[in-house]
Amino acid sequence: MSWLELTILSICLCFDTFAVSLCGGILLCRRSLSIGARMRIILSFALFQSGFLALGWGVGEFLANYFGAIDHWVAFAILLWIGGKMLYESLFHPEEDQSASDLLNPRRLVVLSIATSIDAVAVGVSLALLAIAPQKALFTIAATALATAAASYIGLAFGKALGRRIGKAANIAGGIILILIGVKILFEHLMQ
Repeated sequence: MSWLELTILSICLCFDTFAVSLCGGILLCRRSLSIGARMRIILSFALFQSGFLALGWGVGEFLANYFGAIDHWVAFAILLWIGGKMLYESLFHPEEDQSASDLLNPRRLVVLSIATSIDAVAVGVSLALLAIAPQKALFTIAATALATAAASYIGLAFGKALGRRIGKAANIAGGIILILIGVKILFEHLMQ
């Protein structure tokens, strides 16, 4: 693979992170985010995405045989559960705090970071199977971390602005976005 193809691959890996960050920004539109909180969110997504890519590249074919058959189901289940919980809380308990995808909650942030990064394991395995040179693999891991950090930052900022405009419908939109991401991940893997 060329350097350009690896760069494009790195950017494509962060689309799910952008959507989840957008959703998180929508839900956090009425709350102030400190620089530290923004950095935790951005670094969590970037580290999991690049870390899972490195993990996949590091263990190669062994992991593909055991994990490749279920990775999409795991991501789908996590996102369906979180998105469904958001929808349920928004529709049936609108007065309560909507925390199902609260990116300020460390446990939920880790769960969402894992859910959006699972596909990076398969990409890493693919890089290993293609016998990508170590310097190209390291470049791809670093580029993925940077692209994911940028996507998370942009998603949070745009989501906060959008959330202020759409108000109470933000929680419903957020739940739908997470469910659609899960369906997209499942559909992509089932169509391969």
